[in-house]
Amino acid sequence: MEGELRIVVKWSGKEYDILDIQVEDTVLTLKERIHKETGVRPERQKLLNLKFKGKAAQDEDIIGKLNLKPGFKLMLMGSREEDIAEVSQAPENVPDVINDLDIEEEEVEIEKAEINLRKIQIRIDRYVITELNPLREGKKLLVLDIDYTLFDHRSVAESGSQLMRPYLHEFLTRAYKNYDIVIWSATSMRWINEKMKLLGVSNHPNYKIAFHLDVLAMITVHTPKYGVVGVKPLGIIWGKYKQFSAKNTIMFDDIRRNFIMNPQSGLRIKPFKHAHTSRVKDFELLKLSRYLDMIADVDDFQTLNHRKWEEYKPKKSGQSNEQTSSSEKS
Repeated sequence: MEGELRIVVKWSGKEYDILDIQVEDTVLTLKERIHKETGVRPERQKLLNLKFKGKAAQDEDIIGKLNLKPGFKLMLMGSREEDIAEVSQAPENVPDVINDLDIEEEEVEIEKAEINLRKIQIRIDRYVITELNPLREGKKLLVLDIDYTLFDHRSVAESGSQLMRPYLHEFLTRAYKNYDIVIWSATSMRWINEKMKLLGVSNHPNYKIAFHLDVLAMITVHTPKYGVVGVKPLGIIWGKYKQFSAKNTIMFDDIRRNFIMNPQSGLRIKPFKHAHTSRVKDFELLKLSRYLDMIADVDDFQTLNHRKWEEYKPKKSGQSNEQTSSSEKS
């Protein structure tokens, strides 16, 4: 019928027919129809290829002015409320605790506890890693968290780029020269994949991600002081890939408890929150890029103290790093 338009929405691997859209309808009306078909609320919808005069179409724009052909395929990005709630929750039976646990005195005991080592071995035996890109010979390993490390997942924005930590792509490009890169987040694999696509990490031309690890690769440990907590034991990676160990692996996370099973390999990164106001003064990834460059030639990372990474100076001939740092300060 003249005046009506059929639009096909591609979302989450499926196609949805949006029928009876009138040429005088607005983009907001279209979003409301998409909501009925997909369950994605209008305010969460990002219509990737819907343009008006070369720019993203706005809610008040009229459909008839967008010059859409019948059967136009529209690319939708967005999540349903129930999906967001599901993947944003902490894993079951892993109670949340304060971000920066003061558990230094317990770390060695927990790291060596036989029950925790058995849990790691079970993950080594049963957890399936899907390699996204081949590992490279002679490279060290960098393991990265997502939420509050690379991405502000709580603030509201119109695009992923507004919530992305400043200099993310520059950081990953620079790190990739010396390190294979792994993403490990305490959420579902589906949500990790979606975030990596949203941030433009998945198919970036200048670097490659080796693989992703999700919440199912984590284990729970009991600490005498704080009870049961969920952690990310690097031993799972080391058990599957013998070329990696504590000697050549470093892990960035904004929550220190996540590397309680391998405290010497963890570097607690400053959390990235309130992206809209903090991004103009956040240079954390630039500074960490320099640190990764400086330690790339260190034979054994176990000789480093990542808690003092900002004070690190490359070791001079016949001089320890501690001596170098002291002389620089004097």
